[in-house]
Amino acid sequence: MKLSCQDVKRIEKVLEMAESQTYPEAPSEVHDSITRQMMNHLFTRYSLPQGSRVLDVGCGQGVALDKFSRYGFHAIGITLNQEDVDICQRKEFEVYKMDQTFLDFESESFDLVWNRHCIEHSISPLLTLSSLYEVLMPGGLLYIEVPAPDTVAQHQNNPNHYSVLTKSMWSELIRRSGFNLLEQMDLDLSVDVGEDKYFAFISIKQEK
Repeated sequence: MKLSCQDVKRIEKVLEMAESQTYPEAPSEVHDSITRQMMNHLFTRYSLPQGSRVLDVGCGQGVALDKFSRYGFHAIGITLNQEDVDICQRKEFEVYKMDQTFLDFESESFDLVWNRHCIEHSISPLLTLSSLYEVLMPGGLLYIEVPAPDTVAQHQNNPNHYSVLTKSMWSELIRRSGFNLLEQMDLDLSVDVGEDKYFAFISIKQEK
């Protein structure tokens, strides 16, 4: 399929709209706690040597980047929110303003892609997953965490959430993108309005 100029302009318009709806991701105790918990789980079960290259997709203001550096990894972050880029760069993190679907990195350049509460902001999650697949090395790991639909938090109603899908749909999209799904987990948590739920997935890009 070849896209016409009109098709490209239509896609660019939607991408510009999505970018305009981003907001700064200030650290929070809930998300910091879950990040620590899931990193501990990931690195206990799946070893990564020091110096491994990690891409933090939707890095916010550097919560995960700081933890990755403490593990001895070479971590790079991307985000579409300029305020978050500026804050991370002031903290001397390597962070770029970049869309998760159109990654400007060489193929097979990361050992781990960490995508925590970001891919639900994608207007085309299958295309985004294919981009994440491309930048991972064979044998590299992908961590995805997303909000569940239809909980008390009503994540699907967030104006910049475009892909709040069921767990089975996420699992299927991950597989269709070429990954081998290793684990899928429900993360239950309490929020101000009641009990909420996130889905977490750990996948691997198979060796060639």
